[in-house]
Amino acid sequence: MKKKITYISEDSETTGHKSKKLKQRIKQCQKEKEEYLSQTQRARADLINYRRRQEQIVEQLRNYGQASLIEQLLPVLDSLEIGSKDSKGIKRIKEQMDSILQKYDVKEIKAVGQKFNPELHEAIEGKGEMIIKEIQKGYTLNNKVLRTSKVKLAK
Repeated sequence: MKKKITYISEDSETTGHKSKKLKQRIKQCQKEKEEYLSQTQRARADLINYRRRQEQIVEQLRNYGQASLIEQLLPVLDSLEIGSKDSKGIKRIKEQMDSILQKYDVKEIKAVGQKFNPELHEAIEGKGEMIIKEIQKGYTLNNKVLRTSKVKLAK
C-alpha cells in the first residue's frame, strides 16, 4: 500500500503558524541564554571580588599579628639600645634585632632635625616646630605607626 505524500507550501497557514512558534521559541531561548550568561558573569565577578577581599583580610590579620608582637619587642629594643653603649655583645644582639625587624619592614621614625609632625611624634618637652632631641624612638610597620617618637622641641 502506497501512502500519498502531500507537499505543503511555505505560504500555507500551518507552516506559517509552526514557523512563527519556532521563531518565538528561538527568541525566548536566546533571551534566557543572555540572562544566564549575564548571571554567570556577575557571579564570577562576585567570586573574584570575594577572593580579593579575603586575601586583604588575611594580609591585614598577618600584619596585625606582627604589629602586636613587634610592639611588645620595642621596649626590649630600647633596653638593648641603652646596653649597647657599654657592651659589644649587647651591641651585636641589638644589630641582629634591627636586622630581623628590617626584614618585616619595621623602620625607625626620623626625629632629630625634622619638623614636628603629630602623626609621627609626641612632644614631651618644649614648644616650637623643630625637634632637637629624641627621648624615645618611634617605629612604623608597613608605613603604619606602631609607636610615635617622644621628642623635645625648640623654636
